[in-house]
Amino acid sequence: MASDTVPSGDNEPFTYNGGRVDPGETANIRYGISETYLGDPVRIPVTIINGEQPGPTGFLSAAAHGDELNGIEVVREVAHEWPLEDLQGCLVCMPVLNVPGFLAQQRYLPIYDRDLNRSFPGHEESTSAKRMAYRIFTNFVEPCDFGIDLHTSTRGRTNMLHVRADTGHEGANRVAHAFASNVIISSEGPSGSLRTEATEAGVPTITVEMGEAHRFQRQFIDKALDGVMSVLAEYGMLDTEAVRWPGWRTVIEENDEKTWLRADVGGMVDMHYECGSLVHEGDSICTITSPFKTDQTHVDAPFTGVLVGVLENPVVYPGNPLCHLVELDQTTLHAVKQEQSPPAGRS
Repeated sequence: MASDTVPSGDNEPFTYNGGRVDPGETANIRYGISETYLGDPVRIPVTIINGEQPGPTGFLSAAAHGDELNGIEVVREVAHEWPLEDLQGCLVCMPVLNVPGFLAQQRYLPIYDRDLNRSFPGHEESTSAKRMAYRIFTNFVEPCDFGIDLHTSTRGRTNMLHVRADTGHEGANRVAHAFASNVIISSEGPSGSLRTEATEAGVPTITVEMGEAHRFQRQFIDKALDGVMSVLAEYGMLDTEAVRWPGWRTVIEENDEKTWLRADVGGMVDMHYECGSLVHEGDSICTITSPFKTDQTHVDAPFTGVLVGVLENPVVYPGNPLCHLVELDQTTLHAVKQEQSPPAGRS
């Protein structure tokens, strides 16, 4: 693994199994990670921008779940629209990790329905999912100093932009705070997920959650691009940029500081708040009704906080998730109230 301490002299080539990208070069490659039932290659698109000047190596990845599209546009814009002539270090950009799922427009690999994001770091002699994960991980993740893995909510729900990271890990905490999101949810992460296994391997990595599946949402894409720029500034890769401050931030570290509210009855949901909204203890977040609207079940906020995720598909069975609520301390609550209050003179 490289160091984020910038050495003197020229940058080093970025090498992977089958090729290299020299300093000052950009390479667009389609890297084979598997084969189809017909023996045709399954290739992931990878763009490697290797700056002339030395610096850290970072990776950007998206679509580990094939229907999560917002991150794809983030990675593409960084790789192909940003002016990176003065980049110090190297960027490895992987817009679509789960190519079979992306082609089928479904979350999991359409090969025994396996989750690529529970298959890292992979194994070269194991299942199809783990073989794919192994080739991605060893070639394009392990050589890096940090990583940003972009996700959305699953279908039928949406997330406000937030970061998930193991803030107990010094490197992951650095990346998480540099990304400049309002909310950081701290956990070691699921076994087999890219961020967990990369961090364990010495490549501190965060997950960025934003929006919903099956669409491009410009407001989330733009915020995530700002976050990526902020991380590159933190690592000195773009010295003309500055690390951003999001205005307010809460780091959720304990289970009692967040909760999923679930439906106790089946029916149709009228959500009273949008994702990212501030709700107070006792507020009615949503109402569940029968087809005749004769029965109403109100779902109230158990504490004051921000809705990190909410239901988009308005039909539920008992036990279905309705919203994800994170608690705020008094200082953060004051800052959120100021941000969400209308300007003076406007109602």
